[in-house]
Amino acid sequence: MHHGSINRMAVMATLHCLGGCAIGEVLGLIVGTVLNFNNWQTLLVSVALAFVFGYSLSVYSLTKAGMAMAAAAILVLAADTLSITSMEIADTSTEALIPGAMNAGLNNLVFWTSMLASLVVAFLVAWPVNRYLLSKGKGHALTHQHLH
Repeated sequence: MHHGSINRMAVMATLHCLGGCAIGEVLGLIVGTVLNFNNWQTLLVSVALAFVFGYSLSVYSLTKAGMAMAAAAILVLAADTLSITSMEIADTSTEALIPGAMNAGLNNLVFWTSMLASLVVAFLVAWPVNRYLLSKGKGHALTHQHLH
């Protein structure tokens, strides 16, 4: 595999993880805000849901391609954990560092701009992780071979 295709695959793998993580993050922040959770509770819910949705999108793709649910779940845990973990560390750290972001309500521009900024940072941190894993035949390379 040459650098261009590894780079392209890394972008796609990172965007795939980012999609699931973003769904979980936004949902977690909405749940935390609506239920009036403190910042730590909201972060815990957001991170947990980011992992759930990040894993779920991959498991869904694999089961749709014919893989058994248990086998897909095991494969996804091995393939996606490092990517999602790096993404969540970057994302939550960015959210925590942006003044007012953790206390902004859903109708506040700071909430949505900080969410966007944190997801961009998460992508920039996770992309080299995914690229490295792909170059070693790991990460999304493991799931990719079952989808094509």
